[in-house]
Amino acid sequence: MAKHIEATDGLVLERLNGCRWRLPRQGRMQVDGLIFASDALIEDIRDTEAVRQVANVACLPGVVGRSIGMPDIHWGFGFPIGGVAAFDPAQGGVISPGGVGYDINCGVRLLRTPLRAEELGAHLPRLMDRLFERIPAGVGRGYSDTLLRNRDMRRLLREGAEWAVEVGLGEPADLGRIEDGGRLPGADPEAISDRAIQRGRDQVGTVGSGNHFIEIGCVDAVYDEPAARRLGLEAGTLTVLIHSGSRGLGHQVCDDFLVTMERITGRNSIELPDRQLACAPLSCSAARDYLGAMQAAANFACVNRQAMTQQVRQVFAEVLGETAHLELVYDVSHNIAKFERHRIDGEERELCVHRKGATRAFPPGHPELPEDLRGLGQPVLLPGDMTRYSYVLLGTQGAYAETFGSCAHGAGRRLSRRQAKRAAKGRDLNAELAAAGIEVRASSRDTVAEELAEAYKDVADVVDVVAHAGIGRRVARLRPLGVLKG
Repeated sequence: MAKHIEATDGLVLERLNGCRWRLPRQGRMQVDGLIFASDALIEDIRDTEAVRQVANVACLPGVVGRSIGMPDIHWGFGFPIGGVAAFDPAQGGVISPGGVGYDINCGVRLLRTPLRAEELGAHLPRLMDRLFERIPAGVGRGYSDTLLRNRDMRRLLREGAEWAVEVGLGEPADLGRIEDGGRLPGADPEAISDRAIQRGRDQVGTVGSGNHFIEIGCVDAVYDEPAARRLGLEAGTLTVLIHSGSRGLGHQVCDDFLVTMERITGRNSIELPDRQLACAPLSCSAARDYLGAMQAAANFACVNRQAMTQQVRQVFAEVLGETAHLELVYDVSHNIAKFERHRIDGEERELCVHRKGATRAFPPGHPELPEDLRGLGQPVLLPGDMTRYSYVLLGTQGAYAETFGSCAHGAGRRLSRRQAKRAAKGRDLNAELAAAGIEVRASSRDTVAEELAEAYKDVADVVDVVAHAGIGRRVARLRPLGVLKG
């Protein structure tokens, strides 16, 4: 492929090597853009709005380093999904809800059992039926007979997964295997509107809609045997992935603060290339309020995944017996903004790192990792589509040096939901999935249609780029056996 290729809106991408493309600084851009992609993936990316969004983020005040696009990048609200950017408060840096997204702390949790996949046998259909009966899934679905009291909501928003374990929704050992221990300490429930709290009262322990899921699978390939052994992911191990976030509560927090940020942007005469990038200087009270509300919503998402974990554990025990106990391997966020220390121009600085559709990927030895995993690096979970496979990786020093300790978060969409539904028209999707050996339970046919395999990039291609670039290290691949979709 040529050294320079044209992208959307007349932008030009400069090839640096086999997996890196530079978007040179131009116009109001304060830094270069950097997109990780192979020759094949860049063909899918180059003509999309996501490239323009990488450039737009590079125009924001106080941005440092580079505006980064991961190989799973696609169009999002404001920031691209698969976007990473860091802002320096000392240089007028900002925080933008568009850099976190509507589903605050959407993330992925991986559990393992001591069972082998072959021990599941004929129990899979019953297991999937029981999960679908027990755990609400779909647009707006919650527990119609359970509304948390406001005082419990305030506590869980402040305390996160610690509250969940205290009230019996999990085990103390779980906390050591959740990013940040499942509790962001700056959470401020008072910064969250009553409307947001009301939207979350019946949604703790629910899947939601869109690309959220619970997936039963197994380890079908191991790339790093010592690391896989440390994580309990030997070949054939039966696993569970849970992908969900902060539901209606997080959506409302984003909505509320976008209104506030638009006022702040105008008041501070910040020129934006896209109004969806409405933001506030990190030094102002509105930014502090958003951070407090966002961290509280992130805690809610941790509790949501924790509550689903407990439900899944109970179903496994009912169907497969007590020996099927599920152990938490790790839980990661991929829609969040955090203050972290990173080196810029040879100097260590406190930066506000936005990761939207991107996973933290801290290297071995990083002090924020759990002690028993510190020698490995942070586990990175990359779900694929519901037909093929997902991957477990580890964070690297390369990611810490080049991407603010960040990695991809999944396969990344190729088709819009509308395009996917058109592609599914007239097809018997359940029969196709059954032929692939996959049991599916979903709230509607449309959900399955929107999540067709061809609607996504092949996550193996994304992982190849990540590994080649040195921003993630392959450990294991997971194959789906049963999928519950919202």
